[in-house]
Amino acid sequence: MTLTKDHLVNSLYTNLEIPKGKASSLVETLLEIIKNRLERKEDVLVSGFGKFSLKDKNDRRGRNPATGEDITLDARRVVIFKCSGVLRDKVNGKSGN
Repeated sequence: MTLTKDHLVNSLYTNLEIPKGKASSLVETLLEIIKNRLERKEDVLVSGFGKFSLKDKNDRRGRNPATGEDITLDARRVVIFKCSGVLRDKVNGKSGN
């Protein structure tokens, strides 16, 4: 199942008893902070969770799948996520953290 913003809001509402309006505002604000930092080309490190950062990708050759025509895909910037060791261990069922 996919975790949505609505799930996050409901989790804050249920677990911390934060009113839904305030929980929604909190989630939106947190995501805006992350987006703004990435727009300024800054990494976002969340201890115990992971790091969001940007990676520049060069032009590359591609192919239009509908026509088979060769095309050039433009250079672009992508967001990458690297999980922390704590999260990696938790996902892999390792204890200790």
